Amino acid sequence: MIFAREVSDNLTSLVKKLDKAAADTKGMGTPFVVFCSDDENLEAKLKELAKKEKLTKVVLTIDPKKAGPYDNFDKDADVAVMLYVSRKVKVNHTFKKGELKDKDVDAVIKDLDKILPEKKDKK
Repeated sequence: MIFAREVSDNLTSLVKKLDKAAADTKGMGTPFVVFCSDDENLEAKLKELAKKEKLTKVVLTIDPKKAGPYDNFDKDADVAVMLYVSRKVKVNHTFKKGELKDKDVDAVIKDLDKILPEKKDKK
């Protein structure tokens, strides 16, 4: 689950990689992004993003409350990524505006191993 305030290039990169991981990985749930924004044009932007990037697994949603859906959502966070299993957060990353970089996107994707079912060795 990702909470974000706005669309950015690095967030798009993360979303594309999560979409591919969801398509390629058995047992991975559906990733979704909640945009916390009152931008009236956001719905159209997200539809265009999904079409342009050919997203098939990631769900893009909008929460019109800029503060986010929870009282304890970091007001300074631009992007918050939570990877969880059975409603228990296993990995949590937060980034202020402009902090999400390529290396962070790669770290989040690597952290998927912490929530995915273990692969059994083939003999």
